Amino acid sequence: MKALVTGGAGFIGSNIVRHLIKSGDDVTVLDDLSTGHRTNLDPFPDIRLLVGNISDPNTLSQALSNVDVIFHLAASVGNKRSIEHPINDTMVNVVGTLQILEAARKAGVRKVVYSSSAGIFGEPKTDLIHEGHPTEPDSPYGASKLAGEKMCLAYSKLYDLETVCLRYFNVYGPNQRYDAYGNVIPIFTNRLLNGLPIIIFGDGEQTRDFVHVSDVAHANVLASKTENFSGSLNIASGTSVTINQLASLIHNVSGTDTGIEHVPRRPGDVIHSRADISSAKKHIGYEPTVKIKDGLVEYVTWAKEEELRP
Repeated sequence: MKALVTGGAGFIGSNIVRHLIKSGDDVTVLDDLSTGHRTNLDPFPDIRLLVGNISDPNTLSQALSNVDVIFHLAASVGNKRSIEHPINDTMVNVVGTLQILEAARKAGVRKVVYSSSAGIFGEPKTDLIHEGHPTEPDSPYGASKLAGEKMCLAYSKLYDLETVCLRYFNVYGPNQRYDAYGNVIPIFTNRLLNGLPIIIFGDGEQTRDFVHVSDVAHANVLASKTENFSGSLNIASGTSVTINQLASLIHNVSGTDTGIEHVPRRPGDVIHSRADISSAKKHIGYEPTVKIKDGLVEYVTWAKEEELRP
């Protein structure tokens, strides 16, 4: 398979590249390196890296030469970032996705695997979130990801282009660097490694479904190889923990306890989140394999090594 990974120098993208290379696939990465890191791709000297933007037609044309599948991860990510920069969020996530789809159509690409988000649901109405759950996003990020999904599925109806939209819940794992806008696990770990107390917004009893990035990468590869299916699928662990439990686990696996501070809840934050992943199992054979404690041991070890990197 000849694959293009947009945003392939980023956290999830570089882990997808790892899986593709392991399978012997021919990989091109398109990334403007605004949030991605070249070092994430150092283990893969045989890939083709194009430094550029998905909004540039010439770059897209070059990147899509003889490509079978596009893994589209290039995005502006995060609720807080989108609230502060809503126009940029929409331009990257909505217009950028449309440009990818149109370029894919013209190039005769077989399939687009689109990285979506559980942010499309907003505050859950049920304890278990399935694909048919109402989509009422609470942030421009969730709205832009939902718009990207709708665009993908419209293209799959109009043209000979299969599209699979993978709705990630809370992804964590190696190559996920600290970002104040990012996932709670690298934020907690960063504070821990700097000897600072973990800060929890609200009472800490809110729940999240954390999924290891290797499971997410595997889901992308499975989606790319499944034939005659277009649609949206939840990609998660199917289990949930409270934020208080998460903080305790991180302290436990690191062997360091820096304490916890609670501050007021932020607007736009979801209270409870757990995914029904039965549809992903049915349609692409997805089964998560990494337990959260094992994943946190791996991540904290990676983060400590990253702190020491020159």
